[in-house]
Amino acid sequence: MPPAPDPLLQHPTRLAVLAFLSACREAEFGAVRDHCEVSDSVLSKAATALEEAGYVAVRKGYVGKRPRTWLAATRTGHAALAHHLAELRRLVAAAEAAGARHAAQG
Repeated sequence: MPPAPDPLLQHPTRLAVLAFLSACREAEFGAVRDHCEVSDSVLSKAATALEEAGYVAVRKGYVGKRPRTWLAATRTGHAALAHHLAELRRLVAAAEAAGARHAAQG
């Protein structure tokens, strides 16, 4: 069986979170939430799944007296995202080639 896209990253929110984090060193939870346009609970659930897979590191701390959470893509997360995107590109290219062959036959 050929390689396939990462099942964990097939969820749109998890994919959006990892893609956002892949472009920065670290991001505050609220910035990721706002970019992904999801609620705190949806982002928390996605971040937990990504953290359990080793794709995201979570750091908690304080700014003044206010608790904050920061998220960062790990090396494993960067590699998983790159593999997932490559597999999506491969699937699209194969589908386009098959469609072109079908169109040429008929």
